[in-house]
Amino acid sequence: MMDLSTTSVIAAKAYKYKAESLVKDYLLSDSYVSYTAVLGGILMCKMVYDITHLISSLYYKGYGSLTKIQKLEWNNRGMSTVHAIFITLMSVYLVFFSNLFSDEMDGPVTVRSSNLSNFALAVSLGYFIADLAMIFWAYPSLGGVEYVLHHMLSIISLVYAIYSEEGQLYTYMVLISETTTPGINLRWFLDTVGMKRSKAYVVNGVTMFVAWLVARIILFIYLFYHIYFHYDQVKRMRVFSCILIFAVPTTLLAMNIIWFAKILRGLKKTLAKRQ
Repeated sequence: MMDLSTTSVIAAKAYKYKAESLVKDYLLSDSYVSYTAVLGGILMCKMVYDITHLISSLYYKGYGSLTKIQKLEWNNRGMSTVHAIFITLMSVYLVFFSNLFSDEMDGPVTVRSSNLSNFALAVSLGYFIADLAMIFWAYPSLGGVEYVLHHMLSIISLVYAIYSEEGQLYTYMVLISETTTPGINLRWFLDTVGMKRSKAYVVNGVTMFVAWLVARIILFIYLFYHIYFHYDQVKRMRVFSCILIFAVPTTLLAMNIIWFAKILRGLKKTLAKRQ
């Protein structure tokens, strides 16, 4: 009996050692960390989706009366909110608080990257892949052509930024715009639960207007300003990197301006009703 127990302990330790070696040498190695992070981003989406469903079922009585599509969008927005908070915090830190993209560091800012920057981009890539799959699956309930275009541009940009390790600074500047997502989702939640005439709905509208103006209009203008003053570094990048740096922010800025006009009209309409 003692020999069997000792053998089992030794076998368990051996399996534990093999598992730790697998994680260290493959899943968390520099060459595989991005793939692991993409998978982690997809699994995070599934986990948050299920947790949103569980919490909503337990603590919101009206959740059970929602339609199947409404429940799908409800849980999907919980998922996108968590991603938005994560990538906003990472983007703001890497762009404004870390030394990674500082002009005081040696070398051009256009070709800088780190394990942390690649990891965060890969997690975000996992989210956009999962969300795009849900958009196609429930099309057009979760978004139309503009959402598909937005996600496709995001996926292409993220994949290339991770692969080439070029232009990550500008990728993160664009990702800061995700800071508006929680406000957009909250507005949808308030509308869905019948609080469209509440004070919270008005406050949300004003807050979203300011956040959109700063994160999706002014920040994009600053991005082009930064490109202009670092053009000598930008033009040394690969051709496809240059195309992405100019084409993607320009397209997204045009879409942001169109959506901003809709937000402004909606805010005016809400304030008029309140009066």
